[in-house]
Amino acid sequence: MVSDELAWRMAELSQETGRQVGLLIARSGAVEYVIVGDERTLLIPELSDFPLGRKLLRGLRFVHTHLRGEALTNDDLTDLSLLRLDLMAALLPSLNGRKLDIHLAHIVPPSARITHPYAVEPLQSLSAFNLDFVQFISMLEGSLKEFRQESREVSDAVERGILVSATTGSSLEAEDSLDELQELARTAGVSVLDRVIQRQKGVNPRYLMGEGKIREVVIRALQLGATLLVFDQELSPTQVRSISQMTELKVIDRSQLILDIFAHRAKSLDGKVQVELAQLKYLLPRLSGRGVQMSRLMGGIGGRGPGETKLEIDRRRIRDRIARLERELEELSKGRRERRRKRVKAGIPIVSIVGYTNAGKSTLLNSLTKSELFTENLLFATLDTASRRLRFPREREVIITDTVGFIRSLPKSLMGAFKATLEELQDSDLLIHVVDAANPRFQEQISQVDAILEELELGDKPRLLVYNKSDLVTALRKKDPVSFIRVRQSGRRYRAISVSALDRSSLEPLLAELEKLFWAGEGDPWLVTLEELPDEE
Repeated sequence: MVSDELAWRMAELSQETGRQVGLLIARSGAVEYVIVGDERTLLIPELSDFPLGRKLLRGLRFVHTHLRGEALTNDDLTDLSLLRLDLMAALLPSLNGRKLDIHLAHIVPPSARITHPYAVEPLQSLSAFNLDFVQFISMLEGSLKEFRQESREVSDAVERGILVSATTGSSLEAEDSLDELQELARTAGVSVLDRVIQRQKGVNPRYLMGEGKIREVVIRALQLGATLLVFDQELSPTQVRSISQMTELKVIDRSQLILDIFAHRAKSLDGKVQVELAQLKYLLPRLSGRGVQMSRLMGGIGGRGPGETKLEIDRRRIRDRIARLERELEELSKGRRERRRKRVKAGIPIVSIVGYTNAGKSTLLNSLTKSELFTENLLFATLDTASRRLRFPREREVIITDTVGFIRSLPKSLMGAFKATLEELQDSDLLIHVVDAANPRFQEQISQVDAILEELELGDKPRLLVYNKSDLVTALRKKDPVSFIRVRQSGRRYRAISVSALDRSSLEPLLAELEKLFWAGEGDPWLVTLEELPDEE
């Protein structure tokens, strides 16, 4: 691991200078870094020439001196764990300088029998120390690789994340929010390896959570082979920089994950411009001082959209890009306003479908109008607005618009990505609020949507509540009768219409209600079945 001659020379220099001396040695045996500290500590530099990436260990071992014969310290063991060093060794000279001991520690796979991510070997005399380093490293990496294969079956091409929540609220609220963050991660293509929640009295301005806890999280992520940390709370620029300085893992928050999904899902020119604008406005205050951390973030989850070249240009050019995008968005907005003006002039009622993300809004529009909008069991599967004509008997029709779903804790910085949707809602004569009635948190989701509509000054718009997924609700009668009764009672209280967007025959009461709302007293009551309706144009 290190020759006796070199070890003794290090000890002599350390005694002469009164400072700790350390060497970072590559597996080839070459000394890559020489570090001189003070009496008690050494500062390991940024190891940018030896990135960890997806490797199990960094390929560097650290050998350093302790002046007072003390064993490996907590700082030594933390550096070993965070930096994923091959070995951490301390050289301990005797008081008379005639004897030199060595204290050694190394990474180990997680185990129920081991409370730490490392093992500390007994103190040994350097003269009696004998370690076949090549064989040792081969066996260690083999055991670490075996643990990873047992703990997950994930392709190396897939991002692997740890979800983190530091909250001052209740445990139940934190779990619910983290469940949703996990769905967002699934939508973005992240394989979730673990979840961590810390309840605390106040927010740590530097790390969001306690420094000791964030170190535990980073070490756990490295053990499991994670590539990124995803925080449920929005991180300040200071917090992103502080956490990034601690680890080479990518660090993103809920807002950036949502923006990544937006960048992936937006298909129209409107949507792409809005998403890029939102990303640049979000990232602009987080560019300063990011350095290596900024380049580390680009690519993969959290780095789609503007792209590396746009994010690494100086702040002035980013502001210029934002200004150009805002002008382009205004031009696109003029076209939308003109189209809406023609609709209003034609006197055709406009209906907008709103609701929590993944409630089934696009599926409902497809069933109502025999359309083929993209649908998938993912959050934010629909990002771009889409309008269709819904034909009724007697040459009556309405324009019905699908919108992007709402979500809890949506940061104000992301509202710009909803601009097209919000403009459509302003001109709507009726909002159909679609609810996933089979979701255990459906009542909270109703409240979240209502709160967002109020914030958007749309609280006074006429609203029709539709409880979707009635087939799944019916299945609850036997599996979970308490939940079934709760949904039924809630539906009666809100006078909601129950439908299954996948079953067109269940939509007849909804169509009847729409005809009554828009054309009450203009003819015969509803007599036509859904199958008799003409196709949407």
